[in-house]
Amino acid sequence: MVLAKSIGMWAALAALAAGPAAQQQPPHGEHAAPEKLGQVHFATSCKGVQPAFDRAVALLHSFSFSAANKAFQDVAAKDPACAMAYWGQALSQWTNPFGGIKPPGVIANGKPVIEKGLTVGSPTPRERAYLGAVAELYKNADTVDHRTRITNYERAMEALAKANPADMEAQIFYALAANQTALPTDKTYAQQKKAIAILQPLYKKHPDHPGLAHYLIHANDAPALAPAGLDAAQRYASIAPSAPHALHMPSHTFTRVGYWKESVDTNIRSAEAAMRDGTLAEALHAMDYEIYAYLQMGMDQKALAVRDESPRVFAKLDVNALGGAASGAGGLYATAAIPARYAMERSDWNAAAALTTRTTSSPQADAITHFARAIGAARAGRPDAAAADLAQLETLRARLADMKDAYWTEQVRIQREVASAWVTYAKHMDAFEQLRKAADAEDASDKAAVSPGPLAPAREQLAEMLLELKQPAAALTEFEAVMKKEPRRFRATYGAAKAASLAGDKVKARKYFTELLAIAKTAETPARPEITEARAFLGTK
Repeated sequence: MVLAKSIGMWAALAALAAGPAAQQQPPHGEHAAPEKLGQVHFATSCKGVQPAFDRAVALLHSFSFSAANKAFQDVAAKDPACAMAYWGQALSQWTNPFGGIKPPGVIANGKPVIEKGLTVGSPTPRERAYLGAVAELYKNADTVDHRTRITNYERAMEALAKANPADMEAQIFYALAANQTALPTDKTYAQQKKAIAILQPLYKKHPDHPGLAHYLIHANDAPALAPAGLDAAQRYASIAPSAPHALHMPSHTFTRVGYWKESVDTNIRSAEAAMRDGTLAEALHAMDYEIYAYLQMGMDQKALAVRDESPRVFAKLDVNALGGAASGAGGLYATAAIPARYAMERSDWNAAAALTTRTTSSPQADAITHFARAIGAARAGRPDAAAADLAQLETLRARLADMKDAYWTEQVRIQREVASAWVTYAKHMDAFEQLRKAADAEDASDKAAVSPGPLAPAREQLAEMLLELKQPAAALTEFEAVMKKEPRRFRATYGAAKAASLAGDKVKARKYFTELLAIAKTAETPARPEITEARAFLGTK
């Protein structure tokens, strides 16, 4: 985190080191700010707990899973016959619906909770339908795959929503369930559009509902849809500023449209709030998005501060907390991605090749480092040094295949193909078609919600290889394709300008160099060589 702008981060770290009692003390003896989570009302048959239940659902809508779980437990303590309190606990135990396949620990913790909810009190038929729907997420998890279970949950929520058309919460949770089952390879965005059709009219009527704004951002989290999510993105942080995830989530849209300063600002607030709450995986997730944005703006010193801080935050992460395996995987991903981004976005291939490897419970996180190391070694002129990392990428791909994680299996396969292509190229061999196939495969899918974007887009690397092959016109075409998918990316914009200049297209060269300086208008001194080159081309200082 930027030191001048986030002194509170260090105070939060000190509080964590001091223990829970210290964390509960408001800073400087002040009273804590009033909690603000948005406007939620979820009617139940529970007795004497309605405000507490509404608060718990509001926390759940902003993915404050640990706090939501505790709030639902408090509801159950006040009304032991409140079956819906166990529904809420089970969804809280499930954690992020966009977090991919749930590890065994999540199932082990959540299954007995929903089973208890199905036997407690006298829930109404509507409430029993809610409980039965969530039970589908956990049912026969040892024999039924993750995708089948989330699809069954979506169907159950669809039936519930149709049977209770006046129940806004049923419509909202159904929309979230529909979006949860979206395939990253579906470029029609059918599931996302289904969710948007449900959420958008409700959002217009209830603009202060946290779930509506939050889930609209997720549903529009694709290049073709992102501009439609801007209103929700710009409002969500003010709807529920007490929830760290609500402060972070707008940056999903800001990243998609290239609003880098806005992404930095909201992620600083999110990471600081997450540190205060002790939700360190959320802090690391925000920091990954933050460093990505800094690097696009050429603010390398501020990016360096984020890189250097991330290991200290990760050292405090408790993987045994609620959803520990799931949140720990997210923390591992961010912790691996942050230093790799810092090296690769700046073309520091020697630093990329020297990244420290880890062997963890998250193969996709471990793969990030081996991917960066292999490309770094190859592009630094030491292709033989990449052999061990290429081998490890294949091992990690195989592990993911054994875990039946189809998405990450394919992503790591693509990483290996990209890295292998650079190794082949560094040995003065033809690797163009290998890299093109990898780029096509990457474009056929989409990024996971855990990441602001690929560590190094395959098509961007294809374009850079074409530049080295002295094919600037072809490179320009590829860079422009990247810019449509990843607008205002520093490397793609510079690459397009350079390619246009070498191809003799002075109009496009001027256009893209001008865009580069606009993206990097707050770039730090000393400026990157690309910025110096842009200024020289345009005749500016």
